[in-house]
Amino acid sequence: MYKKSFYLTTTLPYVNDKPHVGFALEIVQADILARYWRLTGKDVFFSTGTDEHGQKIYQKAKETDTDVQAYVDHYAAEFGKLRSALDLSYDAFIRTTDKKHIRAATEMWNRCAANIGPDGPDIYKKKYKGLYCVGDEMFLKEGDLVNGKCPNHPNMDPVEIEEENYFFRLSRYQDYLLEYLSHEEVIQPQWRREEAINFVQQGLEDFSISREVARMSWGIPVPGDDTQVMYVWFDALTNYISTLDWPGEDGNFKKFWVEGETYQMAGKDQVRFQSIMWQAMLKSANLPATQHVLYHGFITSGGQKMSKSLGNVIDPYTLVQEYGTDAVRYFLVRHIHPFEDSDFTMERFKDLYNADLANGLGNQAARIMKLAQDNLDGPVELSEESGQLQKPFCDLLDQYDFAAATGLIWEHITKADGYIQEKKPFSLVKSDDTRQEGKEIIAKLVEHLAMIATHLAPIMPETAAKIMTAVKENKKPENLFVRKD
Repeated sequence: MYKKSFYLTTTLPYVNDKPHVGFALEIVQADILARYWRLTGKDVFFSTGTDEHGQKIYQKAKETDTDVQAYVDHYAAEFGKLRSALDLSYDAFIRTTDKKHIRAATEMWNRCAANIGPDGPDIYKKKYKGLYCVGDEMFLKEGDLVNGKCPNHPNMDPVEIEEENYFFRLSRYQDYLLEYLSHEEVIQPQWRREEAINFVQQGLEDFSISREVARMSWGIPVPGDDTQVMYVWFDALTNYISTLDWPGEDGNFKKFWVEGETYQMAGKDQVRFQSIMWQAMLKSANLPATQHVLYHGFITSGGQKMSKSLGNVIDPYTLVQEYGTDAVRYFLVRHIHPFEDSDFTMERFKDLYNADLANGLGNQAARIMKLAQDNLDGPVELSEESGQLQKPFCDLLDQYDFAAATGLIWEHITKADGYIQEKKPFSLVKSDDTRQEGKEIIAKLVEHLAMIATHLAPIMPETAAKIMTAVKENKKPENLFVRKD
């Protein structure tokens, strides 16, 4: 039977500091999609990694008197730890310092440079003077500024820079990008697609894709010019296909990028990079465009964007150590909006942990399985339906509405609590006259619990597995979630 291939990637976090909960949101959303697709029979390639070149990293390493390669090795390892901390199921972890990525970025440069239109090649050299945001590693237009600052880094002053760089002829692709963006499926949510269209309609300017080695040496060398290194964005964006072993045209690249369904996940501040610059680069190199880009909102703290530069980040490792992996995964997808900004406080996290997990799911699983252990002769023979994902749940995940899909599971948890209180199987099994009826109700509850575990599998995989083990062994599980005072 033919299995449809699905490719899914996160953005690559910049390794100038430790991971924060904002990136944890993105990679957990991606992991849930990958697990869900696998459960529905799709062949999935899920990729993530680290972005390791550029001026910010170079400066940070020098500030700490650390060799730059050693610096990026350290922080790449910090991001690599997310795999176990968040129970991630990715298939590849690409680093932009990997040799295969450097080969791919070099090939991308050469293909774009070889693409010559009526106004010249897509890559050309010129002198440029402008305001540069070190935080975003990009030049800013006057229209980008808010109170004279980059809107993404309001605590950093843009720097005026004048130098000779290579430029990518983005202006050539205005009509192509408008046609590409006219298709609703290429960006979710739709207001981000409208944002991208508006940006392109305002007129596209060619953008700088190199930096002088004399000013910033930490980057991939420009082919044929040892005085320049590639601009970090041109280099990093190529990871989406270098992880598939491109420029090899067969194997994973053909299966997942050319013949598969391609998805990228990114934060809302990435629209111009992922859906404009990157798509123009792909077109220039005569490669297929990304079919879908999903943009999530920011996790805020006290109404402010959570970011390293603002110093208000929350460490996902600390959360996992205190509350456990699945509690963090649950909160990120149930109580953080999939597309809008959402505020995060430790007080809210703790309250919802106790209400939804310790007193909710955990208490219900223990209660049902204690009744089953004490009153049933053996494990319940489960129906085929209990192991299948139901259409309403699938429909919500197909719309990338992680919060609603998870909320649907909790609706069924609430219904089961009501059913227990209505039928009172714990009382029925105490009487000879009603014991059989009580046992039948308990068996139904066990079946219901198994169905809940089936739907939890892509969202809270460890918890789902523990519940299914308890069901199959007809035993009360250890406390799934310990209440926090």
